Amino acid sequence: MLRDDYTGPFDPTLRLNDFSRQALADLGREYLLNGHLQDRVGLPEVMGQFGDDAMTRIAIEEWMSASPIYSKRTQRALNFVGDDVSTIFKNLQLDIGAAHQFMDFRYRLDGPNYGEFWLQRCGALMDVEPWGEKRVRAMCHDIEDPTFDATAAATHPCAKVRPIHRPPRHPADRVPHCRWKVFIDDEAVAYQQHENLAIVGRSQIASIGIDDPAASPQAGGWPDYSGPFDPDFQLEDFSHRALLIANQEFAVQSHVLARAFLLCVARHYGEDCIARLARKQWTGIAGLTAERLQRAMKIPGDGIDAAAKIFQLHPAFHPRTYVDFRVETTGPQAARIEIGPCPALQEGDAYSWFAHLGDQPHAALDAIARVANSRARCLPTASAHKGLAWDVIIDRSVEPSPEPAEVQLAKISTGAGIVFERRRPLRM
Repeated sequence: MLRDDYTGPFDPTLRLNDFSRQALADLGREYLLNGHLQDRVGLPEVMGQFGDDAMTRIAIEEWMSASPIYSKRTQRALNFVGDDVSTIFKNLQLDIGAAHQFMDFRYRLDGPNYGEFWLQRCGALMDVEPWGEKRVRAMCHDIEDPTFDATAAATHPCAKVRPIHRPPRHPADRVPHCRWKVFIDDEAVAYQQHENLAIVGRSQIASIGIDDPAASPQAGGWPDYSGPFDPDFQLEDFSHRALLIANQEFAVQSHVLARAFLLCVARHYGEDCIARLARKQWTGIAGLTAERLQRAMKIPGDGIDAAAKIFQLHPAFHPRTYVDFRVETTGPQAARIEIGPCPALQEGDAYSWFAHLGDQPHAALDAIARVANSRARCLPTASAHKGLAWDVIIDRSVEPSPEPAEVQLAKISTGAGIVFERRRPLRM
């Protein structure tokens, strides 16, 4: 029996494949939002250390160094490789940069070489408008111009994305928040991708394979996105197998973007700050997403089973082909999490969250565990699989740990509290 949520008993052998199509669609929206909001921690940390201009520079370069890689991956994985505007639009519908419902994209496709999209509501704009026009221009002009083109050029090197209108909003309550045209200009000079793209592309995460089940345990839905572009697409339209593939790719997108972020910071400001930034970014998004997963998947209680379930589902530990992750309960108030030898531990550089794990406690793991119980701690222990391991202990005699400052920073985003809607039933 497929699970519609995770209210039942903890199962150490559970996989994403054990959830229903609806549950996978619910998880997929959370995974998209996770990838989108990790910048809400990383970039303010850059700004605090190096200034506003540095934050804008890193935001531009990290997306230029990541989105073309995961765009081509997603196209291959879901069978919609092409070189026209409909392919670009499909790509945006499956991009962490356009997290569903938080970023309310709408589309109009006029032909193979022209279309328009607009944001009826832009959650990212809602996050920056309170900070003034300078921040709005930095996001909606300085950052969007090169990064939209980088994403589009992954599909066609002469694709262009140009504003019809965009913020600052005049009048202040203008809806839609922005509107853009996308077109193929065959006579244009081909887009020159950022030099860091090749470096990120050589990482193991950039080319990692994912689990692709031969059969689906639940009928219905599109097997991929090879059919016509659907401007009203939502994750519920996909088959069980397609959702499994999409969710793993969403997790890959998050890892690729984090790698690009750390690489870009290192190239501008040196390697010395990378460990600190990696820890802070991961801690903030890890804790926020853990909290959202517990609510979305209806994980009950404040005991060790709840903590183990959250670790199982967290996108930081997916896809399992990249992160050899396992969790089991070892007592009434104890569990063990392990990462075996795997590509995530073998990248050979400092540009990933996993590169900074070791034989010391890590704030990101504690941030996940404390969502289930604020008295939970993750203590390093010996691994039975020649990797890394931690005992998750709930000690009800100690004082509750406060919410980490990095999680509080992530929660400044309006996306932190968004409640996703199921807008139409599953497509059969």
